[in-house]
Amino acid sequence: MRFIFFLSIFFLCLSSGLWAQEQETFVDAEPGNEVGISMTLDDAIELAHEQSLYSFRSQNMYLARYWEFRSYRADRLPILSLETTPVDYDRSVVNRFDSETGTEYFSQRSYFTSDASLSLRQNVPFTGGVFDITSSLSRSQNLDDEEDIQYASVPVSVGFSQPLNGYNRFRWESRLEPLKFEKAKRDYLQSLEELAIQVTDYFFGQVTAEINLKIAETNYSNADTLYNIGKGRFEIGTVTQDELLDLELSLLNASMEVTRANVDLRQSRAALSSFLGLEDNVVINCIVPDEIPELKVNPEKAMALAIENNPDMLDFRQRMLEAEQSIARARSESGLNANVRANFGINKNADEVGTAYGSPFADQQQVRVSLSIPLLDWGLRKGQIQMARSNRDVTEATVKQERIDFEQDFFIRIMEFNMQEKQVEISAKADTIAQRGYDVTKQRFLIDKVDVIKLNSARNSLDAARRNYVSSLRQYWRSFYQMRQFTLYDFIEAKPLVQELDHLLQQ
Repeated sequence: MRFIFFLSIFFLCLSSGLWAQEQETFVDAEPGNEVGISMTLDDAIELAHEQSLYSFRSQNMYLARYWEFRSYRADRLPILSLETTPVDYDRSVVNRFDSETGTEYFSQRSYFTSDASLSLRQNVPFTGGVFDITSSLSRSQNLDDEEDIQYASVPVSVGFSQPLNGYNRFRWESRLEPLKFEKAKRDYLQSLEELAIQVTDYFFGQVTAEINLKIAETNYSNADTLYNIGKGRFEIGTVTQDELLDLELSLLNASMEVTRANVDLRQSRAALSSFLGLEDNVVINCIVPDEIPELKVNPEKAMALAIENNPDMLDFRQRMLEAEQSIARARSESGLNANVRANFGINKNADEVGTAYGSPFADQQQVRVSLSIPLLDWGLRKGQIQMARSNRDVTEATVKQERIDFEQDFFIRIMEFNMQEKQVEISAKADTIAQRGYDVTKQRFLIDKVDVIKLNSARNSLDAARRNYVSSLRQYWRSFYQMRQFTLYDFIEAKPLVQELDHLLQQ
């Protein structure tokens, strides 16, 4: 029996050396010119913020919404514009009347005209009207008579247009556009936390693949050792042929698992490097964040922060405002439509440009009222109002239900996060116990105290415990960033994540 024990130790040492050699061969066999870098989860997230495609797309989506908001603000500022028609040539046949003979006849005429106007326009958000100041000059020349040249000037003309249908788009825009822009800002801040969640998945995906490879290589080394020991015991009759075949089958399966684990590791490394925007020859050494912060989230505080900061809350308000806007627009289009245009200024016609701008000037006055009154529309406008109201009611009911679902889902996530710390602690302890149990079972197998079935069971328990530990770490950090994503609040530093994003506009 003592001989068998020393023989088992010899085979174990021999197979461990062979495994180390195989492992070294595997590392050397990887593609050349590779650069290895060590990286923590925080490092990976920071790098993703700087150069990942996801971050680039999120920034540009925010910038597009920013310039849309700038356009809304610019629409409320004075706009100076120049309009001109430098060339307008007209050669046509016209109907003329001879007053001396009292007869009509057709003759050909040729005219060359040009004009230019400078106007200053200002929208009036309070009323929804438009205030404008215009100055214009036009020139008309009869090509059939070179001396027939006329200039018409309007040195200044002041006008105001006002719709009287009760719908003021400027007032609705002033309520909606700032809300949309604030929502876009919070959407971007939330996308940073979503980016952290994705990095966590890729990061721990590689960690899991590395652990699976280590497990597979260890299992192969152990299976090889045990198979050699089994052959020795089969020679002396202490192991049956069925048990030996079982050991050989375990060795073959372990060899296939090493090959599969190598492929999975390469894929997970490539996925992480690609997401972080790194070159193909960069190999990341993931430093697992074993230490987790001692953090318990207060449900009431977290819920209040989510209601205050989450962009979904702004989205609910935006949808309700847009539904009310649709009703106001439908009402304005359903009845009497009236528009008033008033214009006051001075003008003058002359044969020369200088004379056209010399006093005295003639007064220019214009007041126009346009009306549109529906007399018979077969209930079309009434139906549009009712449809807008129905859409508003549906939106209101939908928003209420979505808010209830949001609060319920978030409350469950808070409870799950508060349990994650305990789950990590339990899985870490389970991994330690499983390792000790496997070591004891393996030593007992070496001295022929337990059979192969119990050894395989202990090995499977060890593998499952290690995977569960990494999985619990992964789930903890996913839940951690989900809390930040929902609330836009840093619970460790106790400060909100909502901030101005002016630095993005300078890039």
